[in-house]
Amino acid sequence: AATVRGRSEQRLTRAPPQGPHPQLVKMEHAPKSYETRLFIDGEFVPSKSGASFPTVNPSTEEVICNVSEAKAEDVDAAVDAAVRAFAPSAPWRTMGGPARRDLMLKLADLMEREKNALAYLETLDNGKPFSSTTGYGSEVDIMLATKVMRYYAGWADKMGGQNVMGDDDKTLILTFREAVGPIGCIIPWNFPILMAAWKLGPALCCGCTVVLKTSEKTPLSALFLAQLIQEAGFPKGVVNVLSGDGPTAGRAIASHMRLTKVAFTGSTITGQKIMTMAVESNMKRVSLELGGKSALIVLGDADLNKATDIAQVGLFLNQGQCCCASSRVFVHASIYDAFLVAAKKAAEARVLGSPFEAKTSQGPQVDKLQFDKVLGYIQDGKGEGARLV
Repeated sequence: AATVRGRSEQRLTRAPPQGPHPQLVKMEHAPKSYETRLFIDGEFVPSKSGASFPTVNPSTEEVICNVSEAKAEDVDAAVDAAVRAFAPSAPWRTMGGPARRDLMLKLADLMEREKNALAYLETLDNGKPFSSTTGYGSEVDIMLATKVMRYYAGWADKMGGQNVMGDDDKTLILTFREAVGPIGCIIPWNFPILMAAWKLGPALCCGCTVVLKTSEKTPLSALFLAQLIQEAGFPKGVVNVLSGDGPTAGRAIASHMRLTKVAFTGSTITGQKIMTMAVESNMKRVSLELGGKSALIVLGDADLNKATDIAQVGLFLNQGQCCCASSRVFVHASIYDAFLVAAKKAAEARVLGSPFEAKTSQGPQVDKLQFDKVLGYIQDGKGEGARLV
């Protein structure tokens, strides 16, 4: 049985959620325990209000468990911890780059050790295929996230400044790079563990402290990552992980007066709101990675088979839930008909099913809202005169 650590101090025992195809996902893949509480100041704690929300398995639409829901007061507690951890005399600030490097490498080693458990929770909560046997799955995301952590660990002891001679050749100018400070990071639901690594890696190697908010749709893998951060021995308050929605916890992070920067990945509309809140609070720095409408151009002399494969990956990767998906394809008129036939054949060959089955190349959309949005786009296209192939 897997132990779920709930929002109270009690330990609740339940059978680990299993896919219907045990030939792929074996019992040892499921984590022995996984957290559902908030990770603040090095400890897992329930939300101050006692509020929680359900996280759902998109394959079955069944509730996996209830997760502590961060409100504004929980964001304040996490920011307090991050500010304390960034104090000049705090262990994180006094340790050098090599020590930060070693902690990050230790975390990467733990991520590799727990790669099956992380991939299991990613698939369970998000619905993407578990296995990489069809070219992409949660296993790929965990591998990439581990590589990202190791890459940025390598930069931790190389963040030096410059020595520049003045115009008179007598004055020596010294420049230093310093950590920005406590920062807020808000990540989306489409690549939960990879987005966490993209945010944590650069911040930690530079010596920043972090308040990380996950999407309310996919909180479990980041909370498991917090368990590994705790095990690795990061000082308390360096990384804080909150589960909550955008209008409440996300807003509190973006507008917080004691965070020096906010980094957000998500929709363009929300990104505009994040920028406004950052400016209207303390004019904190902002990094945004937003959605797009990327185009794939297929020229007349292109290899048709290769172009078809690229178009399939560009659109269908991660159930099409990708900010850089090539959702527009411009094909040269001379090969348009042939490309259309090949693309239709390739799409029909995709295997939809349980994400825990090895042959599945496409799992469910992350939730009913996203499912209905996709169908809505199809209906909009048909209404405007497009033909569904």
